[in-house]
Amino acid sequence: MDKKIGFIGCGNMGKAILGGILADKNIAPESIWVYTPNASTVQVIVDEYGVCGASSAQAVAQTADIIFAAVKPNIILKALGDIASHLDKNTLIISIAAGVTLESLASVLGHDRKIIRAMPNTPSLVNAGMTSITPNALVTQDELHATLALFRSFGKAESVPEEIIHPVVGVSGSAPAYVFLFIEALADAAVLGGMSRKQAYQFAAQAVMGSAKMVLDTGLHPGALKDMVCSPGGTTIEAVRVLEEKGLRSAVMEAVAACMEKSRQMGKQ
Repeated sequence: MDKKIGFIGCGNMGKAILGGILADKNIAPESIWVYTPNASTVQVIVDEYGVCGASSAQAVAQTADIIFAAVKPNIILKALGDIASHLDKNTLIISIAAGVTLESLASVLGHDRKIIRAMPNTPSLVNAGMTSITPNALVTQDELHATLALFRSFGKAESVPEEIIHPVVGVSGSAPAYVFLFIEALADAAVLGGMSRKQAYQFAAQAVMGSAKMVLDTGLHPGALKDMVCSPGGTTIEAVRVLEEKGLRSAVMEAVAACMEKSRQMGKQ
């Protein structure tokens, strides 16, 4: 890609994006500029990744064709407002701030700006992320495809309309926490059965990862894959019976619904 990339803010998620882009080797390190308010942090990133350090957010705005706004949601509008007058009209702004709408971003950048709202999740840190990409009307198809390619360098990414961003939060953005809780519960049960804690986490985590891969790779319905494991009168169907009795499905659906509602409330603030 013959584009200059800029980062305003570069915390854990910003580094995940940066690392994925560099690993894909379509953009050279010298075509990437990074700015954070802490100069020593910028230097650490420059030393680690070989990218260019910027002295200010305005310098990034004047240089980059694509800018990742990777700062916290509570400061992103001010940060973008400070650089708005330094942007070229064709600069693409990609926000990864949760809960900040395209309209809010346009209110500080200008309604004539090309803006994308992206929501990566924390598995992006290990190159297994899932990201939703929501462009405004000014983003071209070529720019959308280029953005999808950038995020697919460290996982999977799909374009979604903004009206379903709350389900994205529930099923992807917040979901790693539910999965970690499930892995911990599986491991606790294994420890209760006599397995060491270290092995219990390894067995549980690998089972979850492998099961997810089966869903993605086979394209089969999760229920069909579940049936493949449940032998008549066996151990698995007995465990499934207890999970159904205790209301696992209902609990998960209610939890995700609560997550979506909280996302809606935060989006109105």
